[in-house]
Amino acid sequence: MSCDENKANGKHITVALAGNANVGKSVLFNQLTGSDQIIGNWPGKTVDRAEGSLRFEGYDITVIDLPGIYSFSTFSMEEMVSRDYIALEKPDVVVNVLDASILERNLFFTIQLMEMGVPLIVCLNQVDEAKKKGISIDKEKLEEALGVPVVFAIATRGEGLYELMGEVVRVANEKPPTKPLSYHKDVEEKIEKLQSALEKENLDLKYPSRWVSIKLIEGDSEINKIVGEKSAVAIDTAKAISAELQCSYEEKCFSIIAQERYALANSIAASALQQNEIWSSSSDKLEWLTTHRVWGYFTSAGVIAGLLLWTFFVGNALSGLISEGLNLINPIDPALSTTQPILSIILNGIWDGIGAGLTLIIPFVIPFYLLLAAIEDSGLLTRVAFMMDSVMHKMGLHGKALIPIILGYGCSVPAIHSCKIMETRRERLLAAFAITFAPCSARTIILFGMVGLFVGVQWALLLYVIDVLIIFALGRIAMKAVPGKSTGLIMEMGSFKRPSAKVVFKQTWARTKSLIYVVFPIYIIGSALIQVLFALNVLTPISDAMAPLTVWWLGLPAIAGVLLILGTVRKELILVGAIAILGTTNLMIQPGGFTAVQLVVIALVAMLYIPCISTMAILGKEFGWKATAVITGANIGVALLIGGLAFRLLTLLGL
Repeated sequence: MSCDENKANGKHITVALAGNANVGKSVLFNQLTGSDQIIGNWPGKTVDRAEGSLRFEGYDITVIDLPGIYSFSTFSMEEMVSRDYIALEKPDVVVNVLDASILERNLFFTIQLMEMGVPLIVCLNQVDEAKKKGISIDKEKLEEALGVPVVFAIATRGEGLYELMGEVVRVANEKPPTKPLSYHKDVEEKIEKLQSALEKENLDLKYPSRWVSIKLIEGDSEINKIVGEKSAVAIDTAKAISAELQCSYEEKCFSIIAQERYALANSIAASALQQNEIWSSSSDKLEWLTTHRVWGYFTSAGVIAGLLLWTFFVGNALSGLISEGLNLINPIDPALSTTQPILSIILNGIWDGIGAGLTLIIPFVIPFYLLLAAIEDSGLLTRVAFMMDSVMHKMGLHGKALIPIILGYGCSVPAIHSCKIMETRRERLLAAFAITFAPCSARTIILFGMVGLFVGVQWALLLYVIDVLIIFALGRIAMKAVPGKSTGLIMEMGSFKRPSAKVVFKQTWARTKSLIYVVFPIYIIGSALIQVLFALNVLTPISDAMAPLTVWWLGLPAIAGVLLILGTVRKELILVGAIAILGTTNLMIQPGGFTAVQLVVIALVAMLYIPCISTMAILGKEFGWKATAVITGANIGVALLIGGLAFRLLTLLGL
């Protein structure tokens, strides 16, 4: 029987997974749907939509993994998408996934789901982690307090999934009513009064009337707009009731409702939780250290510095070993240079490209991604983001923005894509702007291929420090230029855990495979093509035309004009081009090569100027071409200004 026939016969069920971030919701989704998944965007939105399907006891079940959120406010696109899907699309069942070890915090969102009156199942995930912390939960008491089914699960091991799907089928067929929990008497009276007034007007809002009443009292701008288009009287009534409540409590209504939810969550958790004796563990001590108001900043700085130093020193050592091995191999027949010069040029270009890839991509990029994946999987990266929140606010961002910015040190494209974790478009735009100045792996290749190997690792490190200072300064300027206000940090911090080797290697491969598949061919083909173009004297006129900028202002060799143009395609081509044009991997060869000052300047300019084509493409997709043009212009202007000043300063200091 086909899926359409099952739908017609009532054998199809749609399930929405809803919950806070980092509760294991996506793990549960992957366990249920396996490889039968579709990942895309919600219609008209840039928020990811994950949809999958499975067969269970004769039912075709479609599972929608909603974005991880903490409330049904209008603060972020993710919250709007989730609440509109649940309220308007009306899935057959909503599975609210909670982290058993932080039950009270997660229940705040559960209460909001119950306000919607949706057919609800609570899936209490990570019960194994809760037990490790000495926490046990009375399932019957929790079900009694909430009035909805509760299922225990360990999604990472697939435990509890069969029971969960059994409850899904039962709830979808029986459709038991979900009764919203009652608030304090005064608050409840105001909600019921407004709910009655709305129902009398019969506004056909599609949203549940009690939920609309609460959102109006909270002052939700979107719901106010929707109701206002139907009835001005309803808005006036809501304002009057809200004013009464605010006067009684002498607090804003949004805060009053939030306190009511927290009070309920506290009461429910207290009735169901059984806290056993917990022994202080190394995880507890690490938690204290990484979030301490003083030591936390040192550990955060240490994590970031350690990530970069690991990359620098391990990469430098590996690059040296690989270079020595390649020097022992010489596949090019010297006789070809006289008998078949073009073939000799091409073969030399190919060999130079292979050498550049092996000595730069593997030593520097892979160690970086390995350690980054380990830091992410351990839970340490979220602590760093938390501690850096106050610093990031100086740039109009919050600590969560540090995660995509650090990812930008790997590749700008997925880093800009990951800016979706930010709540507002303004914050996403500011974070993306900062990422375009972060030295991605391609820029890191240039830093080490041009500066680290020839001038010294300490100079490469100095360029990284300068880059961080530039990002901070430009972030301050952008914060003033882009209208809007910063929001606070809301981010769940999961428990510390030992990084999984499988996860670390899988994440590293996912991030490096595109570089290997794309960059190696670019190195090999690009190097050979540049050798041919140089031999045919195509590159010289271009270099001459750009000489006033490259030679006079930046103090670089004439060939730098061609290199900077090549770098707009992919930054690695700057290094590939230099090797191909000079005909050697020794960039300081004289005559014609670079001096130490010139290598530092061109690496600095390459680190800051116009992003590669793929970065501009993702910027255009996420923010539009006007914003992309402004960001690109800022990159070019800053790179040229800093590069010219750096050349004069370094020359004066006599590097």
